[in-house]
Amino acid sequence: MATLIAPITFSPGADAEALHKAFKGWGTDEKTVIAILGHRNVYQRQQIRKLYEEMYQEDLIKRLESELTGDFERSVYRWMLEPADRDAVLANVAIKDGSKGYHVIVEIACVLSSEELLAARRAYHHRYKRSLEEDVATNTSGDLRQLLVGLVTSYRYGGDEINARLAKTESDILHSSIKEKKGNHEEAIRILTTRSKTQLLATFNRYRDDHGASITKKLLDDASDDFRKALHTAIRCINDHKKYYEKVLRNAIKRVGTDEDALTRVVVSRAEKDLRNIAEIYYKRNSVHLEDAVAKEISGDYKKFILTLLGKDV
Repeated sequence: MATLIAPITFSPGADAEALHKAFKGWGTDEKTVIAILGHRNVYQRQQIRKLYEEMYQEDLIKRLESELTGDFERSVYRWMLEPADRDAVLANVAIKDGSKGYHVIVEIACVLSSEELLAARRAYHHRYKRSLEEDVATNTSGDLRQLLVGLVTSYRYGGDEINARLAKTESDILHSSIKEKKGNHEEAIRILTTRSKTQLLATFNRYRDDHGASITKKLLDDASDDFRKALHTAIRCINDHKKYYEKVLRNAIKRVGTDEDALTRVVVSRAEKDLRNIAEIYYKRNSVHLEDAVAKEISGDYKKFILTLLGKDV
């Protein structure tokens, strides 16, 4: 379930006019920016952007970039992008971050549907004049390169069919690959980059039944290099992406100095999808509401905007 509650009827022209007025005079009226954009779904935001350009001959996103600053500007900018374009931007930032950003590449590749991933790759190509797989391959090497390129170029079957015998065979292959720390990981990469998510869930369940522990626990115990960390992230995202995102948020909030980039990424990309479900998992895991935990860690207009996307008006 989404946390964003957008009005059924709205006037994009009136919103565009109100935003233009908010930019006039000394300083920006951030309250109006949050009140409008924080309550509009992706279709409505694109209508506002289109009409704003027609009315004032300037790109609303560029105007917002020039009017806002810091984490508030970054969060509004990413919120205003169409989802595929946002994923392209997030992927590019992650590639530039090197090993610190590999988990974001995995996240995008494994959480999105095949159609969504294809749209993100097209958006990346359009925005950066290079392919996503080209940039991933250029900035990685070895098993990690093979895994990441395989994930971002994957077009998985989306059906519910399961081959139980294959699940047994491939859970054993994964067990051997993980156990042999310096072994040949090609088969593990093949399985994770080609099988449907439904088939992989069956494989992961069989692994737990046969080996007495989840595959993610075994990998976490041995996550000593970038490849194994990426493998761990891929399996967690495929296994239960909502639990994965809950942990991303928990780590972002609990670390010394909040990880605003991770917080923004999850809230902005999941607010129209399943952020309410993620927030419920957060509450069960931490006995504190996500919006309350967030409110203690960030401040200013950035705080007001993130809380609005979390469904809590301030």
